[in-house]
Amino acid sequence: MRTVVPTREDPLLARFTAVVGGPLGRRTAPGLIRPGAFTVDRVLIVLTTLAALLALVLKEHCRSSGWNTPDQFYATCYSDLPQLFGSRGLAGGLFPMFGSGPRFEYPVLTSFIAGFTALLVPGSGAGAARALDYFDVNATLLAAAWVGAVVLTARMNRRRPWDAAMVAVAPGIILAGYINWDLWAVLALAAALLLFARRHAVAAGLLVGIGASLKIYPALLLLVLLLLAVRSGRYRAFVTTAVAAAAAWLALNLPAAVSNFGAWACFYQYSAQRAAGYSSPWYAWNEVAGRMQWTALSAGTVGALAVALFLLAFLALAVLALAAPRRPRVGQLLFLLVAAFVLVNKVYSPQYVLWLIPLFVIARPRWLEFLLWQAAEALHWAAIWLFLGQQTSGGNLQHNIDVPYYVLAVALHMIALMALMGLVVRDILHPACDVVRRQRVDDPLGGAFNRSPDSFVLHRARPADALR
Repeated sequence: MRTVVPTREDPLLARFTAVVGGPLGRRTAPGLIRPGAFTVDRVLIVLTTLAALLALVLKEHCRSSGWNTPDQFYATCYSDLPQLFGSRGLAGGLFPMFGSGPRFEYPVLTSFIAGFTALLVPGSGAGAARALDYFDVNATLLAAAWVGAVVLTARMNRRRPWDAAMVAVAPGIILAGYINWDLWAVLALAAALLLFARRHAVAAGLLVGIGASLKIYPALLLLVLLLLAVRSGRYRAFVTTAVAAAAAWLALNLPAAVSNFGAWACFYQYSAQRAAGYSSPWYAWNEVAGRMQWTALSAGTVGALAVALFLLAFLALAVLALAAPRRPRVGQLLFLLVAAFVLVNKVYSPQYVLWLIPLFVIARPRWLEFLLWQAAEALHWAAIWLFLGQQTSGGNLQHNIDVPYYVLAVALHMIALMALMGLVVRDILHPACDVVRRQRVDDPLGGAFNRSPDSFVLHRARPADALR
C-alpha cells in the first residue's frame, strides 16, 4: 500500500521543498520499498524528541531562577506543576484524595499521577530545588506521552502516517505541553481511537474511561459514536465501547469516592461553581463589561449559558451527522465536538490546544491552515501571560498589556478555531474536498462503521451519495 507523501499532496509543503530539490519524485513508492533506518516512526520520534527539548528550553528561565511571580509570566515559562507541588501539599507528602489537606481540583487519575510523581522527588520540603525536580520528573513523563501520542496518530491512517508530524512539531504543544498533565489525556484518547479503528471496542472503551479519569473531554468520543451508530444502524460497537468506558471509569473513581468523597467530588464541585476563567468568551465579556459599565455575568449565569450552548452545538452536530450526503468520519465529528466544548467552556486555558491538535490532524490534515491556527494560538499564548503579569502582581508597566489587547488576542484564537471548524463542516457537506477520503478510502477510524451503509438519514439519498 502506497504512503501519501506530504510534499506531493500538500501544496504548502510542496512549495517549501523548492530549496532542496522539490517534492519527492513520482517514480518512488513510499510504503512499498524499505526505508532502511529512517522509518516513519523513527523519524517522528526524533522530531518529537527535538520538539520536547525545545519546549524544555523555553522553560529555562523558570528552571534556573524559580517560578516566581511576575517573572514566570513575563518570561512565558509558567507551569501549574511546580505551583501545585507547593500549594497543594504534594511537597509535604500529601497524596491527593487520600488523607486531609488542601483540596486537589483534578480528576482521580490526574491526581494519582500528581501524587505518584511527587513520591519520586528526593528530599523533603517545598523548596525551589524540589519544585524543579518535580517539574523535571513530570516533564520527562509528559514528553514520553507526547511521543506515544505521535506514534499512535501515525498508525491511525496507514496511508497517511506523515500527518502525525503536525503533532510532533506543533507549536501549540511546544508552548503548552508542560503547563499541566493534559498530554496524558491526549495519549489515552489517541490509544482509544486506534483501538476502535481496529475493532477492539472493549479495549477502546477502557481507554475512554481512563481518559475521562484524566480529563473530561475523551468521554465526548462516546457521543460521536452514538451519532454514527444512529446513522449506520450498527449499535453494537457503540454499546460495547460505552459499557467498557463506564466500567473503567467506575473502577478508577469508586475507590476514591468511597474513601474520601469530599476530595473526590472537589473537581466536579469546583467545575460547577467556578466563575468565568481566563481566555473564555465569558471572561472576555466581563472584562469589557467592566470597562463599559455593563452588567457582568455571574458564575451561575456563565455555567447555565455554557451548558445550553454546548447542548445546542451537539444538536447542530447531530443534524449535520445525520443529514450530510455521506456519513462523516469519526475524526471530523470528534474535532467539531471537542472544539465546540472548548469554545463555550467556562475557561479556555492555553493548554486546551493540546486536546485539539491531534484531532485536527485526523479531521483535516492540511499544513497551511494548521500553521495559521498555531500562529493565532502563539499570539494568545504571549498575551495571556503579559495580561496575568498585570492582574496577579501589578508588574512593570512596560511588560503589561491592557484589557483591549488581551480581549483581541482571545477573540483571534477563537476565530481561528471557528474557521477550522468551518472548513471541516465544508468537507463533510462536500466529501470531494476531504483529502483523507481520496483513493476510495471511507473512514480509517470508523471501525465497525467503516464502509457501512446508511440506516437513518435526514435527507433522501441520491445515487451519487451512496458509498460504492
